[in-house]
Formats: sequence, C-alpha cells, structure tokens
Amino acid sequence: QVQLADSGGGSVQAGGSLRLSCSASGDTFRYYAMGWLRQAPGKEREAVAAISRSGYNAYYVDSVKGRFTISRDNAKNTLYLQMNNLKPEDTGVYYCAASNRDFGPRNLGSSRDYTYWGQGTRVTVSS
Repeated sequence: QVQLADSGGGSVQAGGSLRLSCSASGDTFRYYAMGWLRQAPGKEREAVAAISRSGYNAYYVDSVKGRFTISRDNAKNTLYLQMNNLKPEDTGVYYCAASNRDFGPRNLGSSRDYTYWGQGTRVTVSS
C-alpha cells in the first residue's frame, strides 16, 4: 500500500504556470505506474498524464500535450506535473494516483485503473 499527498494547486491567470507535486510514502513508490487525473466541474475524472515505473515513458491526453510535463523522482518518492500555458479549461481538482497497470500513449487508464489516490489539489485558471 502507498499513501499519496498531492499539493501545489492554486489560482492563476490564463497563460500562467503551476507545478503540482505528489509525495509518496508506505510501499515502494517505484513499483507503481503513476498518473495525474483531473476532475473538472460537472465532468468525470479523466487521466491527463501518466508515467511508467522507471519514468522513461510519459503519456498525455491530447488537450495537454506540449503544455504539461509529468515526471517522477523515485529516489525522492515524488511525482510532479509541470503545467505551462494554462487555460481556463484546465480548471479542476487534480489527483495523483498509483496503478499496478502499465499504460501507453493511447491508454492513460480510467479512474478504476488506479488503486491509490492523493486527496486532490485544486487548480483554477481564470481568463
């Protein structure tokens, strides 16, 4: 079992940047593929970025490609999401999550594919 604590959300204007962090404790962080999932107001939670156990492979939903970067530091048990050129449609609660599955460029997984979750951190982007 792994415990996750995400942080770094806030309110920014369109075009701004934020960096989310997710600190892991408990089980061995490097055993899990990781993802960032976003729940926008009135919408289902969706994965926007996922990363392999080693960190060598990263995958993104089309709407964030070129703007978001997911990374991990297995020595520090930490997952990151660098978000640049933020848009109002990026508004939502962001959750880091851990999975025993492997993901790919066309499959970042759905909520049910992730087993452990952070508490969520809110991102608000104003126009």
